[in-house]
Amino acid sequence: MLLFMDFLYSWHNNRNMEISVGTGIDRVVILIYFLLVMGFGAYFGKYSKTTSDYFFGGRRFSWWLITISIVATGIGSHSFVKYSTKAYQYGFSSTMTYMNDWFFMPLFMFGWLPIIYYTKVRSIPEYFEKRFNKTARYLATSMTLLYMIGYIAIQLLTLATALYRIYNIPLMLTVIIIAVATTIYMHYGGQTSVIFTDLFQGLILIFAGGLLFVLGLNFIGGGEFIIGMKSFWNFLTPDQKLPLAHFNHPPNFNFVGIFWQDGVAGSIGFLFLNQGLIMRFMAAKSVNEGRKAAAFNVLLILPISAIVVSNAGWIGRAIANGMPGILPPNLQPNDVFVAVTNIVASPGVFGFIIAALCAALMSTADTLVNASSAIVVNDLYGPLSKGKKSEKKQLEIARYSSIIIKVIAIALVPFFNSFESIYEAHGWFHSTFTPPLVVAVFLGIFWKRFTTPAVIATFTIGAFLMILGQFNHELIAPFSHGIELRPGKGYSYIGALYNIFVCASVGIIVSLLTKPPKEEDIKGLTVFDVDNLKAKFKGSEINEAKGKKVIVKWNIDNQIENNCIRFSKHDMRKMNANPGDLVYLCDNRFHTEPLNELLTSDEKYGFIIIDGNGTLFGKLTGSNKEILQHLTVHRNMLHVNQSALSHPALSPSISSFLAFV
Repeated sequence: MLLFMDFLYSWHNNRNMEISVGTGIDRVVILIYFLLVMGFGAYFGKYSKTTSDYFFGGRRFSWWLITISIVATGIGSHSFVKYSTKAYQYGFSSTMTYMNDWFFMPLFMFGWLPIIYYTKVRSIPEYFEKRFNKTARYLATSMTLLYMIGYIAIQLLTLATALYRIYNIPLMLTVIIIAVATTIYMHYGGQTSVIFTDLFQGLILIFAGGLLFVLGLNFIGGGEFIIGMKSFWNFLTPDQKLPLAHFNHPPNFNFVGIFWQDGVAGSIGFLFLNQGLIMRFMAAKSVNEGRKAAAFNVLLILPISAIVVSNAGWIGRAIANGMPGILPPNLQPNDVFVAVTNIVASPGVFGFIIAALCAALMSTADTLVNASSAIVVNDLYGPLSKGKKSEKKQLEIARYSSIIIKVIAIALVPFFNSFESIYEAHGWFHSTFTPPLVVAVFLGIFWKRFTTPAVIATFTIGAFLMILGQFNHELIAPFSHGIELRPGKGYSYIGALYNIFVCASVGIIVSLLTKPPKEEDIKGLTVFDVDNLKAKFKGSEINEAKGKKVIVKWNIDNQIENNCIRFSKHDMRKMNANPGDLVYLCDNRFHTEPLNELLTSDEKYGFIIIDGNGTLFGKLTGSNKEILQHLTVHRNMLHVNQSALSHPALSPSISSFLAFV
């Protein structure tokens, strides 16, 4: 890839195309970063042997890892460009769009999160089938895929907008190169590669964003950081120091419009409908681990993230106000981040910060692609295919569907590039595509009376009314809050309110006119009876008591009767467990069942290596060995029953267990 990029650079240089930003050192730094992330992510492909691994990482990740992954996912490359643009134009009020998650995070933590975790759904559309019916699932599938693929296209466009100026490569060719690079590690690694690369990239994002702020203040102060801080504040106008925009002006950036667009349509869409984010929480060890990640993210990470993604715009505005002539007067909105970074950072450091932009793009795009392929496998291939669906076949579908999704996203890039800025494109996008899904999932969770005909009407009639509003701005005018209509652009910000209103109205009216769902049909699928869902997940009455870990030696057969293990009374008391409770088992059993499919073929000869960590199957050709499959051992979750035996009988096949509830 390095040689290919250098070839393109030389090819365009020979055509007297001027390179506007960056140096040779910066270009090398960016390329090295790409290669490191690709290799790092591809390495973790060995942990993705099943669809559970590929999509959910085997549900084995702790809250802190989920948190960092959320950071890398939430701060997409569009965030740097998008918020830098508004920060440059309007100052500190740019951050208000980033803090809207505070309003809805509690609803996610205690409403949506336990539902998706305890129902064991593999996708958002699957919930719609459980809550309503198959038709609702198919409609949700199509709309969710549109939302996810459009999101991917915006990510690709944003990074390409920065990189094509650095390498002097045509925009669309840059988009294709980026898509290929991210596909390499995603194709094999799945969710495990995504989460571990996000750990790496999330830390880089925060560091690079903070570094840029420090460099900017140092630049303004002429090499003196303290002087730079004072000058930075003094160079900003009073309006640019305000934390919130004015209520209803200017027409392209105002408080009420941003609230409905980013705070409701955007935040609910991100928290409740972003399959990539949902899969992060599905990969957590437990609901409590997911809640820890969500709470830490909203209380600490969000404020830091707001500063990280906006500070280039603040620095740029201070420079434009107090140091005229350094930035071009006709600076384009999408160019603010790269232009400011190029001015305040030295060669090599500039490349590192742009590499952080690459990190943001890759971490968000890989999440969205992985999530979209999960929907394809779970909600298209699964319901429509007949017969038994092998893990191998599903993995193939997942990996190749991710490639098709990238191709579609690339095709959408020119459309989003037609907007005035990335911010405008992204705002229009989630104001237009999220409202039907936002209303459907929100009413489904928080209103028992919401009916199946109502959700279908929300998706169809609601969407139709939204389309009418796009072509007839008079329908939106009553919702404008006094915001001036922009010629040729309509009420782009307040349009989200109109879209949410018409979808919600359709859903509520049809629900009141149709027969309410039966209690048994929606048991455990709304926020009002999560305890029932816990009991269903467990298979008996819930036990919230905390116990201690227990180490025992036990005689375990390959076939565990009724998925149940018997413990002594002493161990049950120590674990604070009741009969029927769930326990996690960490054991050294030999897990060979997944090899059965491989061993059925008479054409395969080789060797099997078994230890306490897993099973390996390979073949020998002369002195060369080829590993065909490597199976890792994940924690099993089984029911416990009390036994009167204080010392269970031992046999030659003894397994050691570390058990805890």
